[in-house]
Amino acid sequence: MSAGAEGLPETIARLRREVCSLHAELTRYELVVWTAGNVSARVPGHALMVIKPSGVSYDELTPELMVVTDLYGTPVTSAETGSAAQDGSMAQWQNPDLTPSSDTAAHAYVYRHMPEVGGVVHTHSTYATAWAARGEAIPCVLTMMGDEFGGSIPVGPFALIGDDAIGRGIVETLSGSPSPAVLMQNHGPFTIGKDARAAVKAAVMCEEVARTVHISRQLGEPLPIDQAQIEALHDRYQNVYGR
Repeated sequence: MSAGAEGLPETIARLRREVCSLHAELTRYELVVWTAGNVSARVPGHALMVIKPSGVSYDELTPELMVVTDLYGTPVTSAETGSAAQDGSMAQWQNPDLTPSSDTAAHAYVYRHMPEVGGVVHTHSTYATAWAARGEAIPCVLTMMGDEFGGSIPVGPFALIGDDAIGRGIVETLSGSPSPAVLMQNHGPFTIGKDARAAVKAAVMCEEVARTVHISRQLGEPLPIDQAQIEALHDRYQNVYGR
C-alpha cells in the first residue's frame, strides 16, 4: 500500500534501513568489492528513490547515509518532501556532503519507465560479469534458471555511465522479458524486483547460475531444456511454489 503524505518520513526511514541492510547481503554473497555495487528502492506512491551513497565503504554504511533522490537522480531535501527529521534538523534527514551512487541515473531511468519495479541492484559479481564481458547470454540449462528467470539471462547493449544510456539498455532488454536480470555488455549485471529484497535475491541467483553454467561448460556442452518445460517451471515457481 502506498504511503500517504503523513507516512512519508516513516516510509523513507524504513527504506533507508532496508536498503542499508541489503547492502550487507551483497558482501555476504561476495557479489561486490571495495565500494562498487549498489541497491536502491522506490518510495511507494512518490517519485522518489533511496540509494547507496557514492564512494562509501560497505562496513561504514548506516541508514542515515542512504541518499534520497527524485526519479531523475537529483538529491532532494526534507523541505521538498515534507520529511524533516523530528527535531527539524536537515542534517539528520540527509547528509548534504554525500552524493548518490554513480549508477543512480540508470536506477532512476528504470523506475521512470518500469512502474512495476520497486527495487534495482547492480553488482560486478565475478561470473556474471565474465559472461557480460563476452557479451553472451547465460543459456537456460538449469531448472533453477527456469524457476527464477523464465529462460536465459539476456545481454544488454554496451553503454557508459553518465547519462540514461545504461538505464535505456536495461529497460529495452527486460521489457517483455520474464528475466529479472540483464548482463550489460562489458559492464555487469543489473537486476530488478517488486522490491529491493527481490532485486537482491535476483542478483544472488544470477551469480549462482552464471558460475554453475560456466563450470558445466568446462565439462562439456550443457543439455538444453525444452522451452515448454521452462515455461512450466517458471509458472509453477512464480504462481504456485511457496504460496
